[in-house]
Amino acid sequence: MSRIAKMPIELPAGVEAKINGQNLVIKGSKGSFDYAIHDSVEISEENNTLIVKPKSENDRNGWAMAGTMRAVTNNMVTGVSTGFTKKLELVGVGYRAQAQGNKLNLTLGFSHPVVHEIPEGVTCETPSQTEIILSGIDKQVIGQTAAEIRSYRPPEPYKGKGVKYADERIIRKEAKKT
Repeated sequence: MSRIAKMPIELPAGVEAKINGQNLVIKGSKGSFDYAIHDSVEISEENNTLIVKPKSENDRNGWAMAGTMRAVTNNMVTGVSTGFTKKLELVGVGYRAQAQGNKLNLTLGFSHPVVHEIPEGVTCETPSQTEIILSGIDKQVIGQTAAEIRSYRPPEPYKGKGVKYADERIIRKEAKKT
């Protein structure tokens, strides 16, 4: 049985949830989410908390899916109340980033500039030329966007050059000795 699925989700002040059959709508100060709940899971609301459990207590896959739905629902509640941010850093001589509307212009040592389209619902800002801050209400979209930006030039282990997450630790290798 899933220990995560058994934990209730507290709804903070200003966040409301509506359950229509297998459809869950969560609204908060930052925005709203509409999500289809898996068929083997049911969600109920009791005195400002959401409770996730499988439709059948003996269904092992139902408990696994209930844990997944609980985690997704908790991320939705956190997103509409406080939001999520992901910070990226550019390490390397001449590596630069510049946000222009819904595009991110990157200079990463290639012979051409890299232009990345920022998806809807994600805001991108560059406080300095070597910092990128992505923020929004959908944790999955922010993480995917950060991973796509990082994939243009992942950090290499010898000098540490590339695009890295702010909290990422690069394990360095020693150079070849002759």
